[in-house]
Amino acid sequence: MRYDLVIFDNDGVLVDSEPLSNTVLAGYLTELGHPTSYEESIRDYMGSAMHRIHELVMERTGQRLPEDFDDVFHSRVFAAFERELKPVPGAREMLEKLAADGVPYCVGSSGSHERIRVGHRATGLDRWFPAGRVFSSQDVGRGKPAPDLFLYAAREVGVAPERCVVVEDSPLGVQAAVAAGMDVCGFTAMTSAEKLTEAGATALFADMAELLGLLR
Repeated sequence: MRYDLVIFDNDGVLVDSEPLSNTVLAGYLTELGHPTSYEESIRDYMGSAMHRIHELVMERTGQRLPEDFDDVFHSRVFAAFERELKPVPGAREMLEKLAADGVPYCVGSSGSHERIRVGHRATGLDRWFPAGRVFSSQDVGRGKPAPDLFLYAAREVGVAPERCVVVEDSPLGVQAAVAAGMDVCGFTAMTSAEKLTEAGATALFADMAELLGLLR
């Protein structure tokens, strides 16, 4: 393997959660008087931590979101996860291969630890992510596109940044990995190859079955 650590984004890379969560987010923001389409939610918030939603709404409208916004949003998203969430096609097989080959891997997600756990439990991916393999923007001061989360994950696992590769599907996540000095494999399932390349992705793939070849 070319790398000593593979850091997976979670939403959209391991669990197919972006359509569900952005449908919920667009609907909730619209309900609160901030009309937002699904496409706008994907464009503005995909791959970001919760604080970015608050910051953009304040910047655009001068209004603060309700104090219980995060709790209400997460309760709706988790309910949708329990009903409908599936793993990204090929994610289970990829994790099985990495585990069988003894390749170190972990998650570096903008989502909260609770969101990650709920998603992994709903999809059966929790078996591949014991304690010490899950890192959240909750663990650092700044979420993506800042490099803090990926640098923290590498430091906790004990691998130099230049020996890490990040698997991402959002421009914000790609920018964070590049800022951390890591290579990035951009997953084009929901984001165009052009946008991921512009953000700095060093390789691209459209199907999880292609990823292993990029890591070797």
